[in-house]
Formats: sequence, structure tokens, C-alpha cells
Amino acid sequence: MRDALRTARGVIRSLRIYYGGRHDRAAMDALYARFVKPGDLVFDVGSHVGDRVAAFRRLSCRVVACEPQPALAKTLRLIYGRDKLVTIDPVAVGREAGEIELRVNVDNPTVSTASAEFVKASAGAPGWEGQSWDKRVTVPITTLDALIARHGLPAFIKIDVEGFEAEALAGLTQPVPALSFEFTTIQRDVAYACIARCTALGFRRYNGALGESQQLVDADWQDADAIGRWLSELPAEANSGDVYAVR
Repeated sequence: MRDALRTARGVIRSLRIYYGGRHDRAAMDALYARFVKPGDLVFDVGSHVGDRVAAFRRLSCRVVACEPQPALAKTLRLIYGRDKLVTIDPVAVGREAGEIELRVNVDNPTVSTASAEFVKASAGAPGWEGQSWDKRVTVPITTLDALIARHGLPAFIKIDVEGFEAEALAGLTQPVPALSFEFTTIQRDVAYACIARCTALGFRRYNGALGESQQLVDADWQDADAIGRWLSELPAEANSGDVYAVR
């Protein structure tokens, strides 16, 4: 019961943060409108409380929302369960299908992770004080290739899975027009691995956005080497953001 109350408080806090600002919604819509058009299919991998699902739906896209954490999958069903253009898939996404252990942050569910390395990297790191992954659950895991086989080829894939991004991209072997993946300054090596995987898949142009700014940092798109240098030069206090890749 105590864990359930803590989780509920964490989910409510996240809902307030991610659904709280109209200006943020407008900026988010403008950002994603660069990559999708009405009727496009989008994969939202690591949907959390679904603020990106909301943006893609405002842009009239179809969405497959992947979220393995039980409390967040339930939240998504409450918000989007009646929307026939949103498919909620309560699964993790990685390099192969099966099951995986998810480390749950009971007080802050949106940073739950399937990466033990992410938990280690966060220990004592600035910006991650007080975080605790104090519950473990076994969840199903699938691959991006399997999702494509089931739902079709997406126009855009958004990946935000707390240090498991490179594993998610390892399960993609076919080209898609565009994607994004989250990075953190406590695990730049994961971001570098993601860039290498994207380059192997044929992505040639990259850009970035810091935190929840919803603003690309460069008017000109960069090559893989340049975006890697940008990531390496970020101060630790930049904390996190997203890299965008297009073919």
C-alpha cells in the first residue's frame, strides 16, 4: 500500500510537470511538425505519462506508445485508451524479444530503467540526488523491428528509455525517415553508441535539443562527428536532452 501511494504521488507530479504549460505544448508541436505530417505513424518508445503522445495526436498522427512500467501504462490507458489512433503496448524495447528486469523508481516513476549501468552512473551525480530505484519488476521486451512488422514503418521514432537507448536502437535493422533518442551527461557513452548505430543505419544529419527546451540548438544540421563533439563539450549540468537524426 505504501509503495502504491508513493507511485501515485510520483505519477501525479509527472502529470503536472509534463501537461502543465501551454507554451511548452506549442513548442513541442512545432518541433515534431518538422518530422511528421497528419496521418503518419509514430513510435513513442518510453512514453512515460504520454505528453509526447499528446503532441503527436495534436499533429494528427497515429501513435504506438511503448511503456513497460505498470503504473505508467495504466496512466496511458486512462488518458488515451479511448483513442483508436493510439495503441498502448506495455513493453520495453531492446535488442531482442523476451523478458527483462525493470528497475522502478517508486517516487519518480518516469525515470525507471532497464539499465543497471544507468543506475550506477546516476549515483552521486549532480542533478540526480535523491533518486532511488528501489523496486524491480520483470516485464516483456520487444524490438523495433518487431514493432515495425506488427504496426508498419513509422515516419518517426522517439526513444526515451533512461540509459537503454543504444539497446533499443540495436533492435532496429531497417531505415526509417527520422528518429530521436535521449542523452544524459552522466552516460555520454550511450549517446555515442546511439550515434554510431544511427550512422550505420544510414542517418547522415543530426541536431540536438537541451532538456525540455523543445528547441533545436543549431539552425544547420550537423554530421555525426559534429554532433558527437557537441555532446562531448556539454557541461555536466546540461544533464540531458535529445539528439535528432534524419536520413
